[in-house]
Amino acid sequence: MNVRCQVSMVFHLDKCIGCHTCSLACKNLWTGRPGTEYMWWNNVETKPGTGYPTLYEDQEQYSGGWTVDGDRLKLRLGTRPRELFTLAFNPRLPSLDDYYEPWTYKYDDLIDAPPGDDQPVAVPISLVTREEMEISTGPNWDDDLGGSSIYAANDPNLQHLTEEERQRLLETERLVFFYLPRICNHCVNPSCVAACPAGAIYKRGEDGIVLVSQEKCMGWRMCVSGCPYKKVYFNWATGKSEKCILCYPRLETQQAPACMHSCVGRIRYLGVLLYDADRIEEVAKRPDAELVEAQRSLILDPFDPAVQRAAEANGLDAKVIEAAQRSPVYRYVKVWRLALPLHPEFRTLPSLFYVPPLLPVTGTVDDGVYDTSADLFSSLEHARLPIRYMASLFTAGDEQEVVGVYRKMLALRIFKRAQTVGDIAEVDVLKAMAEAGTTAEELEAIYHLTSLADFDQRFVIPPFAREAAIELLEVTQAQQEGGGMGFLRAPRRGL
Repeated sequence: MNVRCQVSMVFHLDKCIGCHTCSLACKNLWTGRPGTEYMWWNNVETKPGTGYPTLYEDQEQYSGGWTVDGDRLKLRLGTRPRELFTLAFNPRLPSLDDYYEPWTYKYDDLIDAPPGDDQPVAVPISLVTREEMEISTGPNWDDDLGGSSIYAANDPNLQHLTEEERQRLLETERLVFFYLPRICNHCVNPSCVAACPAGAIYKRGEDGIVLVSQEKCMGWRMCVSGCPYKKVYFNWATGKSEKCILCYPRLETQQAPACMHSCVGRIRYLGVLLYDADRIEEVAKRPDAELVEAQRSLILDPFDPAVQRAAEANGLDAKVIEAAQRSPVYRYVKVWRLALPLHPEFRTLPSLFYVPPLLPVTGTVDDGVYDTSADLFSSLEHARLPIRYMASLFTAGDEQEVVGVYRKMLALRIFKRAQTVGDIAEVDVLKAMAEAGTTAEELEAIYHLTSLADFDQRFVIPPFAREAAIELLEVTQAQQEGGGMGFLRAPRRGL
């Protein structure tokens, strides 16, 4: 058992209001430099929609992530010789139009405009060419058009729906969307690390955060292609790749990342998970329908004495193990089974999990009349967003995993409404709890962490013992220079 520590996150989509405060906090802190105008390390997408960059989920186009070839795990992007052959021209890269052409405005036109009958207008100009331009897209361009035929109809996740489901989803009267905030997943099996020919991307051993070495990066951009979530960006000003660093300077001083600290809806949770690194390749090669449960099995129980002994033998501090026991991520993912990974079929084993939005039906259209007399908690079969769509997003198509999450979320709502309003019979509460396989004690714990938890309960940040990590790095470098073991590089088939 090779016990490792991974900083992990949970985003509770049922609470996200799409205010983009997280995006602004990240943008102001990390990407205010030349060349980073189109870098949104934290962005909030509207689903159904095409995402950012456009259609990033379509791996037929971008070839990101991993695939299983027989009994081997290999990059979709191809072999190392193929990468070298396409260094000069990589057809798998998103273009600037897939992001957006960054712009500013001729503000002087507002200040220096002569008197006239018309209000002066600030004309947009490109930050790339400095010429006037017509704005046609942006990082949150689908925000006000979510669910419309313009953007939602092109969502790759809709291809799994029946034509009837697509028609119902895109009806004006049923127009529905939800927000999907995204940052780098800091994956356990990151394909960007394996795709980099220069070895510039690496996972920190003490916390699993994935970083790009600006000294080693050669600007070949294979990491951009290799990441299926397109969370590695190329800085045209420096010629280097950059990405979310999970605000590790803040974490090292016991502060939450900027996007999480500023979240208005308090949807974000951060903690550490313990996992068995010896099983990474085995888990990543499982069939699509088994990937979610397989990733759960990779997460170890921090209360298990055997796991604790193995963790200590592997150099993990007792405080890290104690933090793993208090981790809200462990409870949401492993104990309560409510949080799911985004597109597990990419096989990167992401460390960011989502509690899907419930989105119950509150009304239906019949002969042009909007009827709101239906039950407050409608059946999952008539959910505003089809279960099949959510399964495409979060479970590689396994609808039963999504149904299990939703049954528990519905049971919680019914349970708390019976307590606070008293208009639901006890027999209905017990029935909902039985269908969800939960208890009153578990529902109270979920309610507390979802609705009442304070800062220290939502963000359990362990001490990362950077002094020990730096000392180990110096020893390893000395061994390398002296002909010792040097760095143990990750094999291309996985970490």
